[in-house]
Amino acid sequence: MINLSQQLKLGLKLTPQQVQYLKLLQLPTLALEQRIKTELEINPLLETADEMEQTLDQEEPDTPSTDGEEAEKVEDSYTLDDYLNDDLAGYKSPESSKNRDDDEEYERPLVAAIPLSERLLSQLKLRTDDELDFLIAEEILGNVDEDGYLRRELGLIVQDINLTLGLEIKEDKALEVLKRLQLLDPPGIAARSLQECLIAQVKAGSYDTILKELALKVLETCFEDLKLKRFENLTHSLNVGTETLKKVLEIIQHLNPKPGEGEFTAQENYITPDFIVEKDNGEFLIVLNDRNLPTLRINNAYRDLVAPKSKKTSKEARDFVKQKFESAKWFIASIHQRRETLLKVMKAIVERQHQWFEEGEGLKPMIYKDIAEVVGVDISTISRVVNSKYVQTEFGVFSLKQFFTSGLETDSGEDVSNRVIKQRIKDIIAVEDPQKPLNDDKIAAMLAADGVRIARRTVAKYREQLGLPIARMRKKL
Repeated sequence: MINLSQQLKLGLKLTPQQVQYLKLLQLPTLALEQRIKTELEINPLLETADEMEQTLDQEEPDTPSTDGEEAEKVEDSYTLDDYLNDDLAGYKSPESSKNRDDDEEYERPLVAAIPLSERLLSQLKLRTDDELDFLIAEEILGNVDEDGYLRRELGLIVQDINLTLGLEIKEDKALEVLKRLQLLDPPGIAARSLQECLIAQVKAGSYDTILKELALKVLETCFEDLKLKRFENLTHSLNVGTETLKKVLEIIQHLNPKPGEGEFTAQENYITPDFIVEKDNGEFLIVLNDRNLPTLRINNAYRDLVAPKSKKTSKEARDFVKQKFESAKWFIASIHQRRETLLKVMKAIVERQHQWFEEGEGLKPMIYKDIAEVVGVDISTISRVVNSKYVQTEFGVFSLKQFFTSGLETDSGEDVSNRVIKQRIKDIIAVEDPQKPLNDDKIAAMLAADGVRIARRTVAKYREQLGLPIARMRKKL
């Protein structure tokens, strides 16, 4: 039997245009530049305006806002017929820079950097003329990670060389080349463990002969006691006094545990801020760093394809142009809406953290919900805005996530950011007696004396987030 029934459901459905806007919203500036380039390649109705067109475009009325209910107005603000009547010939994204100064676009050229692997191979060439050694070294360095460690098994590397080139290299031969690489500059490169890395650096270093031998003995035979700071065991094993042990440990402490660190190019280390916050006559000026984003407009070259008088254009071509027109229209509108949302969120953050932007300290507790209520958007929207975004201030470049912290209430009823508490913990540990470091209970008691009620386990959590070891591991001679 067939039955008829009615159901009433309430659901939330995102249109493709809304999905596109949300995806653009979470992109940082550099990623957005690439996304625009990609869209320009796949949508022939999008183009970038030249300088002359930019000047003409500035005389046109501003693009309407797309916030809230006005987003629907943008969707229906113009149609394909409007486009055919030349009304949209100069439509562009509002983020296009106006009256752009040529000097501001100048980017300082980056110094060409020689990769670390090439520098090491150049050093090796000065020490050997054996082509086989050079071949093995090149393969080993190709497997070194960004910290300078060889994470792949040496036997597998040798196996790859033999299979590829039809050779019969022994692993002992590769090990000999590896040891020679580890003594090059920077020493310790291509080490397979921290212990091997430190040993190579001591062997390559210029130290007092006796202290050098003691340091090698500590690293080779007493490494576990060194890690756990069992100083009594070390003095007994080395048969030396406390002062001599201090000198030996000082040599080890000045070694580099990551010999490959910092070998990136300037392009990889450079952070492009998404916002610039400057103070001018007591007021904060918030600028969206979008000067490198191209000016977008509708491509006029496709007009004749869909003109009413055109008889040569097929229905398929007309449908294609209409589809790409809608896509281009929404892409430009989404970029505009993204810009408006980003500026509103950044303005709310600056107002909430006014003291920090004034003095560089005094961060207040703030969560996504606080900003979402001010801006009038969902919490997920704030999360997308904050994601991978940076702001340039008078005190440096900071991630937007840094300004969002939970807080604790003091005895006086004032809310204190957990970042302030972390800094206080860091300051306490920095001035503690290195021979009698403070445990988490004592640190919690000191914070309580300052009016901050905090549990020992919370102190332990914050200390671990700061990368600070437990009291026993902070002990020094």
